[in-house]
Amino acid sequence: MAMSTDTDVLAYEPDIHTYGIQSFADEHAKTQADIERILRIDWWPRHRNVLDQYRTTTTSVEMDATKLTESQFTRAAVYHVLSYYILPKLSKFTPDGDVFREKMEYYRARFQEEINYILRDGPEYDFNNDGSVTDSEKQPVHYNRLVR
Repeated sequence: MAMSTDTDVLAYEPDIHTYGIQSFADEHAKTQADIERILRIDWWPRHRNVLDQYRTTTTSVEMDATKLTESQFTRAAVYHVLSYYILPKLSKFTPDGDVFREKMEYYRARFQEEINYILRDGPEYDFNNDGSVTDSEKQPVHYNRLVR
């Protein structure tokens, strides 16, 4: 399953299919890969210690994206796919009056804001693979860190 779909995008940009592109499935997959990479860089290295309490001999130290709660990232994924993949395809990148370029900037800022909220709140990750995420498995970026 993807973090976002065309239906999710249509909730923010209802006319997006009127510009000639009827499906953005490939773009959604790219967005999911980008968000997973952000998590591996900004969140996962700080939480390997949480994994230790759930570790078995077969558990990898690499992040397993299938253990994420994808619905937690839907809004961020919509903002990302619009700003980085869909709207650039529609923009002519003219200096003045390019509505798609303005929307790219808007959605890019919303994506940064939303991904920061998710990281601060704590991504839901099923460390013990039991099918549910408990509060002890949901760790924010600043878990056990002094932040000044």
